Amino acid sequence: QVFTFNAVEIQVQPSSKVKNGAPMSIICHADVSKSNNFQLKQNFTIFKDDKLVFTTVSDKGDVQYEISMARSSHTGDYKCTVEADGKTKSSNSLYIWVTGMTKPILIAEKKEVLEGEVVKLRCQLPGEEPPLHFIFRKIKMNSTPIEKYVHEVHRNFSVMEFSVEEGDNILQFDCFGKRSVKFEFESSDHSDKILVTVREPFIKPNLHVRPSSNITEGETIQFECSTVVAKMRGIEIILQKNKTILETVRHHKLLKYSAVATLEHSGEYLCKVEQGRASKTTKLQVVVSELFPKPVLAASMSTLDENKELTLSCSISGFQQANFSILRRNSNGDIWLKNSRNLTMRVSVNDTGSYICKAEVKRIVKESKPVKISVYAPVSKPTLSVVSGLPEVVLGKPLWLICRSVMGTPPITFTFYKGNEIKEVVTNNTYAVFLDENIRQNDKGGYKCEARNNHSSGMQTSDVINVTVIVPVRNASLGSFPFGEVEDGSDTAFLCSVDGGSWPIHFRIFRKTDHDVLVYERSENADRIVWQKKQIKRQDTGTYYCVASNRANVYVRSHPINISVILAAWQKGIIAAFILIPIAGAVTLTLWWFLCKKKKAKGPSMEMSSSALATNSTSEKLTRQHNDGAYYSGSGYIEDSENHMKSTDESKGPDLESAEVEYTEVEVSTLDPHREIDSVPIHFPAPVQKGTETVYSEIRNANN
Repeated sequence: QVFTFNAVEIQVQPSSKVKNGAPMSIICHADVSKSNNFQLKQNFTIFKDDKLVFTTVSDKGDVQYEISMARSSHTGDYKCTVEADGKTKSSNSLYIWVTGMTKPILIAEKKEVLEGEVVKLRCQLPGEEPPLHFIFRKIKMNSTPIEKYVHEVHRNFSVMEFSVEEGDNILQFDCFGKRSVKFEFESSDHSDKILVTVREPFIKPNLHVRPSSNITEGETIQFECSTVVAKMRGIEIILQKNKTILETVRHHKLLKYSAVATLEHSGEYLCKVEQGRASKTTKLQVVVSELFPKPVLAASMSTLDENKELTLSCSISGFQQANFSILRRNSNGDIWLKNSRNLTMRVSVNDTGSYICKAEVKRIVKESKPVKISVYAPVSKPTLSVVSGLPEVVLGKPLWLICRSVMGTPPITFTFYKGNEIKEVVTNNTYAVFLDENIRQNDKGGYKCEARNNHSSGMQTSDVINVTVIVPVRNASLGSFPFGEVEDGSDTAFLCSVDGGSWPIHFRIFRKTDHDVLVYERSENADRIVWQKKQIKRQDTGTYYCVASNRANVYVRSHPINISVILAAWQKGIIAAFILIPIAGAVTLTLWWFLCKKKKAKGPSMEMSSSALATNSTSEKLTRQHNDGAYYSGSGYIEDSENHMKSTDESKGPDLESAEVEYTEVEVSTLDPHREIDSVPIHFPAPVQKGTETVYSEIRNANN
């Protein structure tokens, strides 16, 4: 029994787009090839959005999944899978769209409510699956419906509350739903409307004013606000004017308020009755006519010197019968001065301030506008100084000056001068600051300031101050004599100089080490200094530089110079003497020895033997010393065929035996009696030349 799945197909009837509430059938078909006609049990499974919705076992090639009433929740991707005897085959995906949504059902908790209460609603979309959007609507007569939105993620219903406001008599409510399909919103039909009746907990309040809403200042005005209420508990009546609460009562249905009418009582009054969330208001306009105008306070002068006389007068235009009083304003309360229309006084600086007058008629008190009185004391002679303290400024830097008057009533006007030119005018209380940024090298200043206020004494002028302009130093250089190499123990002069700068200038000379060492410093009213360094030593070798500065606090540094301390000439002579004295002694001893031996010579045979022995000995020594690297040779040879010298170790004596003996050939010439050894001239006596002579000398080695 062999079989194979050729194909698996999924279909929907009547179409892939089904109207909400209509029936639909999803058909799964398996195309199977078999080796013979045998019964094959097949397991059919239908998935929606990868979730199992239907399964059955059949030996037929087709199965149907019947849905009697399609809902929007049936919208999705469907797929069929067939399995038999371990073999599985799946169909392609089929998208089915159920258009439209179920009509929602709306339920209200109460059908009759009071003003200030809330209406609770419940809207449900039966047969729909979340997520869903619910829209509730409150519908009033002749007005735009009020909508509220709710998004439900896990359920197919939602609840909402609407408050009942003043004026809500008959209300209607409905709802509808929305869902998202393929990134688009699909809406349901609206639910049936629900009618809710609203009852008033109390009637709109009545507001009355006595004697009339049009009255004159000085009369008593009385307000009454009342209502009719079903339940007295929680009732509150409030009287307001321009959002200001004038009076309030609770648990009463009547409010009363009275006052003496003034112009300030003109305006709109509001009576509000509240109970729970319910609120009702009534408005009334009141006009108060003026009984008399505001008084006017006049001053003989508003600005005056101290110890002068001031007169204040209070009056009402077209009205004489009033009670007047004059007062001075104060932050802690007005200070009464006199109950009179007029006031005359001699003033001091402490009398500066604002003054008013009040007038009273029929219990109505009115106040004048304040009058500002300023009393001035004369300014004292100002003092001008530099803010930094010293009367000097660095070239290129700003100069700050301060002008101050110890005495004088502010505000004080300060005028700054540079020479005879006005630079700035500043008004302040007791001092003013001036900035001069245009400082030149040749400026001598000549600054002064003037101070004045409103006192009749006029202007006061400070003393003139001159400011010194400090020029920073620049371009430092360092030299020495001698320059570069200096003999040990000699004197050396160092010269540190600058191209310019204000005196005094502070010079410092440093020698570079791991930490630079200050070796010399001096302040001088000059642009250079010379430092005589006495008896310079080897440890003074190094790199030197100098730093210069003045009161401008600008430091300039020279290029470094190198000083090398070398041996003095006399020190070199001592070293040469230690080398040459042993050499000269050795040469002198050799000559003496040669002359002595020559006198003791006996017979030709002895001379020949001695010559042969000396020759062998000399050759041996020359060979050995050449190999040892201590061989000395002259510039030539002088041979004597008749006379030879015999040299033996026995003839040297104890002192000569203890020293190392070297043999060398020394040229003795009458034409050159002087010979240099190691660049040191050595003088030899010049013997009389008889033919050609060969001289062998012993030279003792010394360490130096």
